[in-house]
Amino acid sequence: MATGHTDPQRRERIIAATLDLIADEGVAGVSHRKIAARAGVPLGSMTYHFRGIDDLLREAFRRFTDDIVALFDAHLAPPTDRGQARTAVADLIHALLGGSRRDLVLTQELYTLAARRPAYRALTQEWMTRSRVHLERHFDPVTARQLDALIEGLTLHRALAQESQDHAFTLEAVTRITTTGRRAP
Repeated sequence: MATGHTDPQRRERIIAATLDLIADEGVAGVSHRKIAARAGVPLGSMTYHFRGIDDLLREAFRRFTDDIVALFDAHLAPPTDRGQARTAVADLIHALLGGSRRDLVLTQELYTLAARRPAYRALTQEWMTRSRVHLERHFDPVTARQLDALIEGLTLHRALAQESQDHAFTLEAVTRITTTGRRAP
């Protein structure tokens, strides 16, 4: 294997392996040794790239939340009116619901970690703030917050439910929340 200086993808492989390991075994199953083995890197490169396991977990979850925020942007950038925005939010929810089981597990693992450790609450707060920025392109801040809660709630329901979520139901929920809200200035 190449050294850290000649292997520019090593850090990225470590982050990807961390997310995969969390999805498979949960945060409790994460260790430097397991991550290094999964990433195919020497154990010593773990501390070369990250100050410790918390630094690695924060970076991995930050990468995961960046991917989710990019999905918000992809769905919510194109709409030009409120009706399109409602449909885009419903489509976004279904993109999240129809995503991989891995993403659902990673979301729940991050929430659980954030519920226990304040440093991760800052990361989830940053994630919510970034997501709401995209929602506030089309809806006032209160409505955006309500939509964000709906998105998170439906994601949790999907992670635990046996049946799939109906798109018409989702669009109706989005419409009810956004009917009383004002348009963002």
